Amino acid sequence: MLRTLALSLAAAAVLLVLPPSGARAGQAQPAPKAPAARTNPFFTPSPLPFQAPQFDKIQDADFGPALEEGMKQQRAAVERIADNPAPATFENTLVALEKSGPLLLRVGQVFNALCSANTDPTLQKLQEAVAPKLAAHQDAIFLNDKLFKRVEAVYGERASLKLDPESARLVEYYHQQFVHAGARLSDADKTRLKQLNERDAALSAKFTNQLLAAAKAGALVVGDKAELAGLSQGELDAAAQDAKGRGLTGKWLIPLQNTTQQPALSSLSDRATREKLFEDSWLRAERGDANDTRATIAELATLRAEKAKLLGYPNYAAWRLEDQMAKTPAAVESFLGKLVPPATANARREAANIQALIDTQHGGFKLEPWDWEFYADQVRKAKFDLDEAQLEPYFELNRVLEDGVFYAAHELYGITFKERHDIPVYNPDVRVFEVFDHDGSPMALFYCDYFKRDNKSGGAWMDNFVIQSKLLGTKPVVFNVGNFTKPAPGQPALLSWDDVTTMFHEFGHALHGMFADEEYPSLSGTNVARDFVEFPSQINEHWALYPQVLAHYAINIKTGKPMPQELVDKIKRAATFNQGYDLTELLAAAELDMQWHTLAAGAPKPNVDAFEAAALKATGVDVPQVPPRYRSTYFLHIWSNGYAAGYYAYLWAEMLDDDAFAWFTEHGGLTRANGDRFRAMILSRGNTEDLAAMYRAFRGRDPEIGPMLETRGLAGK
Repeated sequence: MLRTLALSLAAAAVLLVLPPSGARAGQAQPAPKAPAARTNPFFTPSPLPFQAPQFDKIQDADFGPALEEGMKQQRAAVERIADNPAPATFENTLVALEKSGPLLLRVGQVFNALCSANTDPTLQKLQEAVAPKLAAHQDAIFLNDKLFKRVEAVYGERASLKLDPESARLVEYYHQQFVHAGARLSDADKTRLKQLNERDAALSAKFTNQLLAAAKAGALVVGDKAELAGLSQGELDAAAQDAKGRGLTGKWLIPLQNTTQQPALSSLSDRATREKLFEDSWLRAERGDANDTRATIAELATLRAEKAKLLGYPNYAAWRLEDQMAKTPAAVESFLGKLVPPATANARREAANIQALIDTQHGGFKLEPWDWEFYADQVRKAKFDLDEAQLEPYFELNRVLEDGVFYAAHELYGITFKERHDIPVYNPDVRVFEVFDHDGSPMALFYCDYFKRDNKSGGAWMDNFVIQSKLLGTKPVVFNVGNFTKPAPGQPALLSWDDVTTMFHEFGHALHGMFADEEYPSLSGTNVARDFVEFPSQINEHWALYPQVLAHYAINIKTGKPMPQELVDKIKRAATFNQGYDLTELLAAAELDMQWHTLAAGAPKPNVDAFEAAALKATGVDVPQVPPRYRSTYFLHIWSNGYAAGYYAYLWAEMLDDDAFAWFTEHGGLTRANGDRFRAMILSRGNTEDLAAMYRAFRGRDPEIGPMLETRGLAGK
């Protein structure tokens, strides 16, 4: 996942003065001295390599003043641009906008990162307070009538300006952004739009913090070790360590990941424990307490519908999709509609097979969602002789990272990595690598933060600390975040196959950011449409199982021997196993997203539970044993992380990545020539041209859905 906070640029430097320390009573005091001045570390560019954040100096108290000052400075810069008496030109309007706000960008990127990956009560409180202010700040730019007239003037003259292609794209981009944001609305409608945007931002921030607390509170706590039968000793040790970390000595704790299904459900043999873990996940944000998100999302859905109507669209999805590859809700539904029948039919066949196994074992119960993973794993073992426990010893985290993820990138693109221990980090779990281009020149910094913490949002994502831009003279500083289980002290960090593909996925996003080669920050790197941005990440997943790459990192942690070919073949044969389930849970989430965001303005505030049930039924994905990957109440992607009316993007991008990987296969696979071509035509291009045309130029034609269905084993079904 790509996680970003939309922040414009700003500029400046101010000193913060801290209050003097208090003196102890009863002692003679020296003559008063002037209070020591402390420089807010955000107020000047970082002196660290690549302008990396100064985490050794940054304090929670720095964020509020830096965000306020950043907004203040950019507002002043924007007013100067808007009030410029000279005729509007590309340089004095659009380039000037691109240069505005470095302070706001600098602090905003770090603030966004910590609020997601290493938050605390102070940051959470500030996040909820500042979200509507940032929304108002964005509106002050995009709803500024004088500024829009200047942007429109440049846009009207674009054909005669003799701009280079990237600059011409920037003109089109800004004009589209202003119009899309409501620049042509009446003053009265702009006032209402600003209110809606501020409320949306406030509710989104509230949802994030509610969900983080709900997930923490929803963790399964067990007092009897027997209830955890089926877990490995390493998993039990980690559960005991997690419990101890919360002051629950003598107990075991299984924290919730962000999805509905939980990894432990494939191993837990006690059915009552499985049901309890599933229910903890399913109802995490529906407890009727302060962390219950239903009222929050019901209000978000209705105000987004009102916003769409105000902007002249039938629903929020229609507005949101206008600048995406799909363009319209109808196109999205047509795409999803091609996948629903084969996916659900296959899921029902899989359910019947699992039920047959339960009956053979005289289970005496009907298959439920909390049983699926446990018995599917048994079917997998019986059908393919593949046990996930067989795989984990081959997937030690550091080896996967350095000998797998980094190795594949080196073979494709010639880049190399060197760990840096002199760059400060925000948490001891974080590692930093300097990235060097094929010619040895410094190219980027890469941070990785892979272990789950209670103060970290669920899931996995990539973002930038510093965005690449030739105009600003900045090189990329990117990071990946995961939520893998942290081993007990002294134990190796062993990954599941899903974890391995997640690492490759997020590093695909990182490559998209690191290879950015744009003049303008607004068009740089991963600043592309949602249904395109997952393409570079998902195609990178394919290299995880590529023979040359797998052989390089899949080494048994105990024996030091590579994974035997017999086990590799089992993984490949099992690749299409359970795909009916996997695709149906994704489709259910995507359809939920679309149904929420095609809600008509003026409709009564929905009952969340009833709306969800009706949405799943209406779209044909209500398979009882297959819950949505995310329920409405804990769907962070769509309520807070920028994927509103965009969760389909993962499947759309899967169509792109499977189709594009077929090109790699047709042209020799893992070679420098192929990697360099993909880098030159996709990864380094950012948003500098029409994305459909960009894909077409690389592939030689428009994308086809056939390779996706074939990869999932659903072709002809």
